[in-house]
Amino acid sequence: METVNKKILLVEDDPNFGIVLKDYLSMNDFDVVLAKNGMEGFEKFKKDNYDICILDVMMPYKDGFTLAKEIREKNENVPIVFLTAKTMKEDVLKGYKAGADDYLNKPFDSEVLLMKLKAILQRKASSTLADSRKFEFTIGEFQLNSKLRFLKFKDQEPVKLSPKENELLRLLALHENDLMPRELALTKIWRDDNYFTSRSMDVYIAKLRKYLKVDDSVEILNIHGEGFRLVVKTAEE
Repeated sequence: METVNKKILLVEDDPNFGIVLKDYLSMNDFDVVLAKNGMEGFEKFKKDNYDICILDVMMPYKDGFTLAKEIREKNENVPIVFLTAKTMKEDVLKGYKAGADDYLNKPFDSEVLLMKLKAILQRKASSTLADSRKFEFTIGEFQLNSKLRFLKFKDQEPVKLSPKENELLRLLALHENDLMPRELALTKIWRDDNYFTSRSMDVYIAKLRKYLKVDDSVEILNIHGEGFRLVVKTAEE
């Protein structure tokens, strides 16, 4: 996931830790705005657009939970990550109820935070893409019309896909030559991410592979533990 120009609002009342974390994230190509308390954090949030917010929980004037609720009232979708020295279950649950996307206990490994931020941004980008209204796709020698659920190979009669086959192929086509995260398809199509829905999706992937096998330039790859990738080779490859 590309992090260049991704803007972070970092709200942290420990000035030394805040500066160190800001410098670390800046070194990893994030654009970071640092606020030293919840009140200042909300003022900065109102004045700009952010891709993600990192909020310390225990702060003077306004704690992280209160700030998160105010942010959620302004923007329902911006990802929020809480940083806390507390490990009590009640506080973790309170954080998620306040709209947190993730939670890290201090002290934490900065590389773990970086991976979490990239994963959250990847999910957000994929989910936004999946909500797009595009419904016509060229996949190698195939034409997919996801509105009519027709998959047509060259001049042959089109195949009518089932609703789940259709939506799964549409998601793969939206992510052509890129990773389609497994959890994205499960939550968008099956509305649940568990062992049984995951096995069901594997069955549908196998069905799509049968439809697509007549075109040697098209292949669905399994990216172990992450998802699938619809690969469409060009003539030069």
